[in-house]
Amino acid sequence: MKIVVLVKEVPDTYGDRKLDLETGLADRGASEPVLDEIGERALEVALAYGDTHDGTEITVVTVAPEGATATIRKALAMGAASATHIVDDALVGADVGLTAEVLSAAVRREGFDLVITGNVSTDGSGGVMPAMLAELLDVPHLTGLFEVELSETQASGSRAVDGGVQKVVADLPAVISITEALPDARFPAFKGIVAAKKKPLEVVSTSDLGVDAGDLSVARSIMLTVAQKPQRTAGIKIVDEGDGGERLAEFLVQNRLA
Repeated sequence: MKIVVLVKEVPDTYGDRKLDLETGLADRGASEPVLDEIGERALEVALAYGDTHDGTEITVVTVAPEGATATIRKALAMGAASATHIVDDALVGADVGLTAEVLSAAVRREGFDLVITGNVSTDGSGGVMPAMLAELLDVPHLTGLFEVELSETQASGSRAVDGGVQKVVADLPAVISITEALPDARFPAFKGIVAAKKKPLEVVSTSDLGVDAGDLSVARSIMLTVAQKPQRTAGIKIVDEGDGGERLAEFLVQNRLA
């Protein structure tokens, strides 16, 4: 089976996360870049399947700045066989629609039986990439899975819905996305870190993928304004002097919370 896993370099969630107020883009120099944890978990799903199924080929695909090589090699050190790194200045600030178009071209070029992604990245938090990707690849998709079962011909799993759990299944080829309920990713072993330096890591541009660079100037969405998050202000303290309940109810009504 050929499994493609989408990974992403993001600002460390334990560090400062800031927006550049002039461009509206994330200030990626404000904290250390890391491999997104949800992408690591997606890779773990693929690796766990490969551990017990000979002939499984796992590759990772990402859109990332030129300097993201070290981050991508972590995925190779964990066990992926190869990686495709999409680098193009035309993709700086690309929205999810454009990113999905480019990623789908890369996945199609790579060839796949199954695409595994996280359900939402920790930087953009768009949450629509798996569905967009499946639409562009014209394959079924199973999203938001907290349990996954794979076979040579099908992908299945469970996802939470209002009031219960939904069991879903799709024939391959397909796209699935997983949640943080899936197991933590394995740590790269020393042997894997050494081997990662020799594994194929292909750097491609949009033209290599057959995506017309001229079309990239046509915005799919436009940011109108960007502003710094306001500082938290002191709350209102209500002391019960016999009328605490009434004052609390009045506060909830005034703030449209009741």
